[in-house]
Parts: sequence; C-alpha cells; structure tokens
Amino acid sequence: MGFNIKRVLADSLYGESNNNFISILGELGIEYAVGIRSNHGVWLLPGQRVRANKWRGYKNITWDSKEEIRYIREIIYGKRREIQYWEITTDKETVPDDSTWFVMTKIPNLKYKEVGDIYKIRAYEEQGFRNSKNELGWADFRLTNYKDIQKWWELVMSAYLMVCLHHNTFNPSVAPIPDAYQQHSLWDSGQGWKNILNNLQLILQPFICFNLILRWLQVFPIPQLSLGFSRLIAKFHDFDCLRYLVYCWDDFFWSSA
Repeated sequence: MGFNIKRVLADSLYGESNNNFISILGELGIEYAVGIRSNHGVWLLPGQRVRANKWRGYKNITWDSKEEIRYIREIIYGKRREIQYWEITTDKETVPDDSTWFVMTKIPNLKYKEVGDIYKIRAYEEQGFRNSKNELGWADFRLTNYKDIQKWWELVMSAYLMVCLHHNTFNPSVAPIPDAYQQHSLWDSGQGWKNILNNLQLILQPFICFNLILRWLQVFPIPQLSLGFSRLIAKFHDFDCLRYLVYCWDDFFWSSA
C-alpha cells in the first residue's frame, strides 16, 4: 500500500504464525521483534543442539520512569542464524513465568542490550492503542468482518473530525453560546471532545429526525409539521459550522416539497 515499514513488533500470537505472518515479513524484507512461546521449537540438523548463553544484566526504564535491572540471554538453536532467539526475565535465579519473555528477532547487527528496549515498545504501543480505542469508542463493538470494522472506524473518525473542526464554535471564550441552547436538559457544558460531540448530536437531532419521517410526509403531507421542523432547524443558524448543513437541508426540502 506504499507504506515504508522498517520494523514490526508483535506478541506471540503473531510470533508463532510462521506459515503466514512471519513468512510474509521475511518476503518483504522487514525487520521484526516478536514474542514466542516458551516451548517454541526449531528444526535442527542431526548432531546440533540447543544452548543458552550466560545471563547479562541491563538497565530497563519502566513506563513510570523507574529504573530496574533485567536479565537477558540468547538461546541458540544449532548455529547462530539471521533469526535470533532471546529470553528476558526480571530474576535470573528463579526465572518467574509471569515476568519472563521469549523474543524472536530478525534485526541485523542486534546487540543484546538493544533487544529489551526494542521489544518493550510493543507493550507501550499496545497500551496506547488500548487507551485510544477506549477513548474513541472503538472497543465498544466486537466486529470480525473487515467491512463492518471499516464502516465503524469511518463513523467514529468522522465524528471525531467534525468535533475537532468545530471545537471553537462550542468554546464560550471564543463564541459565546446563547443561553437558549444550554437550557436543553442534556446539554453538556464541559470542554472535552466527548462533551462537544454530545452537544453536536443534540443540535443535529431535529435534522436527523425530520429526514427519518420525510418520506412519510411526502405520502401524507402535513404542512404544519414540515414547517415546524423547518423553523426548529433554522434556530441553529447561530452556529456557523452548521449553516452549510442547514442550507443543504433547505435545498433538499424545498426541491422535494
């Protein structure tokens, strides 16, 4: 798709996908550092054996800027290869299961001190994406069909973009909001993007509701109801960001009347 990807980081779900994910990275010539299971196996020629180098300590900086000592050693299957295998732990004596990681890398001239720093970025990115998904609402829907996922992301990001573009419209210090709008029982006076999205939704409700019943009004014309919606929607001309939307609605309404 035209992206220039230097390196891929992934957990063991992808690290064990040798017949698909890893093989494609190899075909594309992309570096990677991926997690693997502790029982990960590698085919060896007759007479070859698995050996582990001695533990080496290195300084690790945690997410909250604390410094700790971790230990790493290379696991060598037969002869050292382009693909390398590493074991990282917080305690080289007991090697606890809950704080020991196995990592497979394909990064030229990789030094043991760099392995931990490279792979820990995956955890930071994963946490960052998790927080972002929760904040944006992506985690609210568990979809498996790609087209459905794509549609959902488009909806969420469209809403987020609309809020970003019109943030100052709802900022009292930039453009004071008339008291009449704030009398709505669900109006939110906060300044966060979710607060602004809530108010945008309230303002768009008459427009959306009218379009839901428009075809019925074409079957059963009720001028009072049509004009009532028109008058209500016209109230939102005070918001510059919505004038274009209202104008489009006016053109559609009168051309359909």
